[in-house]
Amino acid sequence: MQLTRFTDLGLRVVTHLAAAPAADLPNTATVAEQLGLSYAHTVKVVARLGELGVVITRRGRGGGLAITELGRTATIGWLTRQLEGEGEVVDCDGPKPCPLRGNCTLRVALRTAREAFYSALDTLTVADLATRGNTAELPFPVPPRISPATHP
Repeated sequence: MQLTRFTDLGLRVVTHLAAAPAADLPNTATVAEQLGLSYAHTVKVVARLGELGVVITRRGRGGGLAITELGRTATIGWLTRQLEGEGEVVDCDGPKPCPLRGNCTLRVALRTAREAFYSALDTLTVADLATRGNTAELPFPVPPRISPATHP
């Protein structure tokens, strides 16, 4: 399964914000520049992340972007579902409907596969992605992550 560019950018932005020092409140232009993204696309992604309650935006002097607690604890599966939408993997009813759709089991199999894909992503949170290993190329230092003693 291939994610849309919108989802890809959304995951990059939240990972970046989760890894940033808490005192930093970068603006959208700075985030776009630091991640090498289009400013226009980043604005759209940030707006959607704000609607989801994953990031907060503050305007004006001293403003910027910050990840929320929901944003840190959200699973990648949940966030991907929200950014991708509920559409089918294939469009059997598109402008020219598939003549096989009446007895075809492919649509059900693809729906099942999509849910398995999302379920696998449900094992990771945004905070899990914001570790030193995943953010080595960020333009700021990332503090080491302290794991519970029960995890090797």
